[in-house]
Amino acid sequence: MHLGPNTSVKTLQLITDLVCEQLLRSHFHAGIVFAVLAAMKHTSTFVKAGIVLLALVVLSTTLAAGASAQEKKVVKQIAAAEEPEILPAEKETIKKFDGRVKQYVSLRASVKAKAPKLSKDSTPEQIQAAETALVAGLQTARASAKPGDLFTPDIAQYIRTTLKREFKPAEKKEIRKVMLEKDDTSVPVTLKVNHPYPDAKDFVEMPATLLLKLPQLPKELKYRYVGRNMILVDTDNNLIVDYMLDALP
Repeated sequence: MHLGPNTSVKTLQLITDLVCEQLLRSHFHAGIVFAVLAAMKHTSTFVKAGIVLLALVVLSTTLAAGASAQEKKVVKQIAAAEEPEILPAEKETIKKFDGRVKQYVSLRASVKAKAPKLSKDSTPEQIQAAETALVAGLQTARASAKPGDLFTPDIAQYIRTTLKREFKPAEKKEIRKVMLEKDDTSVPVTLKVNHPYPDAKDFVEMPATLLLKLPQLPKELKYRYVGRNMILVDTDNNLIVDYMLDALP
């Protein structure tokens, strides 16, 4: 990949969003991401390219060797200065949401343990059979799942309120424009818990600026948008775990 003065801002932003989402799952957590985004705000395209490359280097180094205690301490200090304001009552709401997320991850692990085991010599057919068995097992285990099981009214309201509070009017307008333009409406998505997101439709990547305002998720789950609505998706099999309406800032 070549990044230079002629690299488009949109390309750089896409790369940055992807890098930042991975950084959020690394040992550096949110701090490095905040630093990258802050540096991106008021710089030329060429300098943005350098920042993206630096972020890529940091990401590869982090994933390869992990972060030292001192690095983690510095990152936490950066993150503390940039994290969204969280009221005491909201902290309890987030804690309960984290608990429901952990329950799903635990259930997922128990279902996965019963699925056909794979080896390094497994054939594509065996891999597909294992994936199908895992999806079927999750759907059976969550047969009674319904909208709002994870996105309960309190956390849904917290997310809506936080996104509206944390962004300026011009920023909210731009986010809505970008997210809705990215959404391919030619492939419809049925918002239904416990059903797969269609293979033919690409996910709308979440801007890192949005991800940083949301409760962090384990690697087994991810946030995505469908139009103005937010879905919670299983990372491995694209099952819609839950969804909430009208979640754009």
